[in-house]
Amino acid sequence: MTTQSSSDAQSASQSASRSDSKSDFQPDSQPDSQPNSPPASGHASALSLADAQALALRVAIPVDASETVPLRGALGRVLATDVHAPFDIPAYDNAAMDGYAFDGAELASAAPDGHVMLAVAGAAFAGRPFDGTVPAHGCIRIMTGAPMPAGCDTVIAQERVSTQADAIRFAARDVPRGANCRRAGEDLARGACALAAGRVLRTADLGLLASFGVASVAVRRRLRVAVFSTGDELREPGEPLAAGSLYDSNRPMLVAMLERLGVEPLDLGIVRDDPAALEAALRDAVAARADAVITSGGVSVGEADFTRDVMARLGDVTFASLALRPGRPLACGTLAPADGDTRPALFFGLPGNPVATAVTFHAIVRPALRAMAGARTPPPALHAALSTHALKKRAGRTEYLRGIATRDVDGTWRVAPAGSQSSASLSGLSAANCFIVLGHDAGNVDAGAPVDVLPFDGLI
Repeated sequence: MTTQSSSDAQSASQSASRSDSKSDFQPDSQPDSQPNSPPASGHASALSLADAQALALRVAIPVDASETVPLRGALGRVLATDVHAPFDIPAYDNAAMDGYAFDGAELASAAPDGHVMLAVAGAAFAGRPFDGTVPAHGCIRIMTGAPMPAGCDTVIAQERVSTQADAIRFAARDVPRGANCRRAGEDLARGACALAAGRVLRTADLGLLASFGVASVAVRRRLRVAVFSTGDELREPGEPLAAGSLYDSNRPMLVAMLERLGVEPLDLGIVRDDPAALEAALRDAVAARADAVITSGGVSVGEADFTRDVMARLGDVTFASLALRPGRPLACGTLAPADGDTRPALFFGLPGNPVATAVTFHAIVRPALRAMAGARTPPPALHAALSTHALKKRAGRTEYLRGIATRDVDGTWRVAPAGSQSSASLSGLSAANCFIVLGHDAGNVDAGAPVDVLPFDGLI
């Protein structure tokens, strides 16, 4: 019911054993090594990646519950409400560097040689301001962050002055009026929206909140996402392998990607190829108040793939053939809620090959879960790189190749395919540091041509 990583030969034989099945839901039966082969039956009606993403987002209803957590526990959480600046940031005019503060009007008193002479009347430090009066033709020694003395609006850097007893001398041209003075509220004015609801809190955001004196913050509750793998052939890592069996690699990978996404995974293990077992696992996930359920394997057309029949009884799920490589088969929809609950659970049935699982999770599941968590985040940024190899590509589908991106000494980014591009090859995915993303309408790529790359950092 699923095909996970043990060897490319084993994957090919398992795929071949299913290629005779016929259905209007036709997975890609073309070998990975022949990307320019004629389209499989039904390819013309395959759902584009953009349409599949839209389908997933349509059923991803954001959670509305929130909780208050300490600032130290807020990293990566989704902000539940807008945060407004409780006071001006900075709260007062202060020095941007070590130097001397003075009234900028003194610049007009420069001597014929263009120099200004000022008497040093005191000193100001961060936490220890100068509270006296600055006399005419005077200045105050000031340190970075110290409040500007009354009547002063300009700071000249200490390295631009010469000192003479209790006075300084400098060229007026070296400092314009108002230089090196941070004005109160120039960063954020009191009452301004500092962080908007839906923001995924980053380290700098926590620093900003701390600067407001905020000790705790309201965030959306974490999503609970149930995960299980399907297949009689699957075994847990650490168990002995029988003939024809292989280790479950998809579930540990999915759980890790969910944890990296900041959701709470519910690991439901391996479910055998049996309609009753599959139905029981889905009901258990719903009963556990899972916001979403992700399975791998069992959404193709093999005779042991029971997901369609079970879903007809439990929810409203669409099965689609995607114009995506790797990752042709996909199931997406909702499961009826448990008694006493009003929210249906989001359901994703992902393909069994591990790279296809990773690609569909990134491209379709991840943005849907982000939306469901209430996060307002832009899609991950693509970057340009020059392909070191010619790449075969069939127009009419999006392709994700595993790549290794490097930067030349002149700053040029180049990307090479990472090992085997088989959808069963986890070694290629492990060796890669990015996806090479070839768009829906793109064709073959010449060596040296620009391509889009999507770095793995924070995603896979």
